[in-house]
Amino acid sequence: MKPKINEVKQFWDNSPCNINHSKKEIGTKEYFEEVEKKKFYVEPHIIKFSSFPSWKNKKVLEIGCGLGSVGINFARNGAKYTGVELSDDTCALAKQNFEFNNLEGDFYIGNAEELSKIIKPEPFDLIYLFGVIHHTPNPEKIISELNKFMKSGSILKIMLYANNSWKNIMINAGFDQPEAQYGCPIANTYTVEEVKQLLRYFTIKSIQQDYIFPYQIAPYKKGQYIKQPWFDSMPEKMFKELEKYLGWHLLITAEFK
Repeated sequence: MKPKINEVKQFWDNSPCNINHSKKEIGTKEYFEEVEKKKFYVEPHIIKFSSFPSWKNKKVLEIGCGLGSVGINFARNGAKYTGVELSDDTCALAKQNFEFNNLEGDFYIGNAEELSKIIKPEPFDLIYLFGVIHHTPNPEKIISELNKFMKSGSILKIMLYANNSWKNIMINAGFDQPEAQYGCPIANTYTVEEVKQLLRYFTIKSIQQDYIFPYQIAPYKKGQYIKQPWFDSMPEKMFKELEKYLGWHLLITAEFK
């Protein structure tokens, strides 16, 4: 039986994404700074994909704002930011992050499958979802809801887990892979054809594959970046090519028709 949204919410309430990226006291300015630094160090492709400076004076809606690490960068670059989050506690932390950075943003709590019941439909220039859809019971409902918040020329930037990826291959082979399987109720993966079907009412501008997590888990949890031996011995250029074909993240940019 497919997990329900309340099970998903309970999971993220108990373990917000990136919550352990810092050992400093949760909710402090130093904590948020360290979380942000670690996030973009480990996932540098987010910065290029998000293209923060491009959205100055534009209206940006982020579905699944998490701790606000991405949101504050939209706001820092002059975007008019709105964040939606399923987890109450996570949303509260995102608000704190904005306050510490003296940034403005509007925040709402609720299930993105019912987005138009959470906030009044109005057009945004960018809707941004880094994750979220592959963790929800009904992805199609979210996509349908997004149509109510877009206009001609509005851009959708979305990340989905790639079916043809190093991580998914390791999972299917029986190797433990944190994030995708440790108690997470739903972690769907997508082929390129499935992405095209999901976004069939959009004009897809690009689909790129990126991101293989190369570090050993135990040292990583202590703040040490020690690569797995097979990745450590691989030339950087070769590793980057591998990410293009077996990366965990499908980075999709689409335009509202």
